[in-house]
Amino acid sequence: MKKTGAWLLVNALEQLPISHTFGIPGVHNTEIYDELNKSSKIKPILVTHEGGGSFMADAVSRTSDTIGTMVIVPAAGVTHALSGIGEAFLDGIPMLVISGGIRTDVDKSYQLHEWDMHSVLSGITKKTYHIKNHQEIMPSVFEAYNIAISGNPGPVFIEIPTNIQMFKGEVSEILSYKKPELKPTVTAAQLDEAIRIISESKKVGLFLGWGAKEATAISVKIAERLNAPVSTTLQGFSVFPGDHELFTGMGFGPASVPASENAFKDVDCLIAVGTRFAEIPTGSFGAKVPENLIHIDIDKNVFDKNYKSKLAIQGDAKLVLGSLLEELNNKHIEKTNANLISAIAKDKQAYYKEWSDFKFDRVNPYHFFKSLRAHLDDDAITVLDDGNHTFLTVELFQNLKSKHLISPTDFNCMGYCVPAAIGAKFANPNKQVVGIVGDGAFLMTALELMTAKRNELGIAIFVFHDGELSQISQGQEIPYNRKTATVLGDFNIDGIAHAVGADYLVIENDAQIDDVISTALKAAQLNKTVIVDVHIDYKKRTRFTQGVVKTVLGNFPFNDKVRFIGRAVKRKILG
Repeated sequence: MKKTGAWLLVNALEQLPISHTFGIPGVHNTEIYDELNKSSKIKPILVTHEGGGSFMADAVSRTSDTIGTMVIVPAAGVTHALSGIGEAFLDGIPMLVISGGIRTDVDKSYQLHEWDMHSVLSGITKKTYHIKNHQEIMPSVFEAYNIAISGNPGPVFIEIPTNIQMFKGEVSEILSYKKPELKPTVTAAQLDEAIRIISESKKVGLFLGWGAKEATAISVKIAERLNAPVSTTLQGFSVFPGDHELFTGMGFGPASVPASENAFKDVDCLIAVGTRFAEIPTGSFGAKVPENLIHIDIDKNVFDKNYKSKLAIQGDAKLVLGSLLEELNNKHIEKTNANLISAIAKDKQAYYKEWSDFKFDRVNPYHFFKSLRAHLDDDAITVLDDGNHTFLTVELFQNLKSKHLISPTDFNCMGYCVPAAIGAKFANPNKQVVGIVGDGAFLMTALELMTAKRNELGIAIFVFHDGELSQISQGQEIPYNRKTATVLGDFNIDGIAHAVGADYLVIENDAQIDDVISTALKAAQLNKTVIVDVHIDYKKRTRFTQGVVKTVLGNFPFNDKVRFIGRAVKRKILG
């Protein structure tokens, strides 16, 4: 039988958990878009910029059981999308990226968009495909999807030449997708060793990353059985309920909040799940990990990279933890830690009071986050960006459900929040979606709110507006006593709101917080796009910022440490 490549592609995509595609039509993919327009299952979404589209696709994968998918033009469309593809690659987020390609049925060179995309993408994708004929399309799409979601998930790229899209070619059959079965990989010997280490330890702690996102219920049961404090990575901040009495916060070293630092000080066995012990959650590697480290991850390459494990178990977190919990129950292993829960609660309240009592000139971050939590539904999705607001959020805000708070982490790309909030809303139309973004990151992708407005998506974006790239400017202030290229200058957020057709609200002081948040969320419920200009005060530094600066400086060679400190003191004195 003969079918066009575009028809074969869309037929394959319709068999996968895909609800939307994101991108911009061009001469090399219009045939695909024409087929997508006929689909009753998949809706193609026009974006303002492919970079925004890639963040939307990323958020779809993070907040739902569907996979974020792009349909873009070759060359410029690919380079525009690179930031989101890179974020997905380093953060372990599945994504399908489908591009048109130059014609392969003509013998002409220097065609429009003629460029070797695969060489560039090889470093930030799990695999790339260059389709040579019609017969390759459906098996390649199904294989690409399986690769994207398996092991350490990530993006996969498929290039389909324009002529193959447009013209009919011979295929032997129309294939049907079959999902591969996931089998447990943990062995009895590994479980026995884990039980032995846990049994012989005085105090167990859990450190959970994004890889544990599907294992929340099991993690809670293990934590309660072992009476273990629980902390998370930044990316994994949502995987354990923020209101649970054993949850301490992000990280567990000197860059973490007091509840985490204190609860983990005497932990002699750490069960780390779905985490690579990367720079951010370890506070620039300032966290101390006990000798008895049980490290569980789907990716064997992460073991012993930054911290030596006593026991490494490769496998899916939900399956491995499920087996571990069964063994703990069967062997009646429980632990008690007197006063742990009350100590965590006391540390949390003391830290909140410290923020509540601090004298700010503008909006107090603690009061903002306390009010936001009170106004949001339990299953609201919160989307962050990269910046000072990120660490304020994880120190002062409670997230309640897994995959309901997302942020860029290892690739750490600014400009993520606005398009990612849009993607999250497309994937979760019946849930509240809010974004929290610094003004610098907001400027990068704010015009993508046109996509939200055009599709009548009810989202509220809270812009922390202080006129600086505050996370970096604070980092400059301590060692340099000056700010270089981190001051944004004054700009009118209401002008941006007017340009994209969004409602505009402003919070200038603490007295306005409750009313404005309530108004913003009510407007979003009416499918309005809302921008809230929050005049935030960053005067008080987060524990993360303080801890990281101290750790980094402490690791400097002695002579350089003296030089940096001396220069800072001199500049402080001389102004």
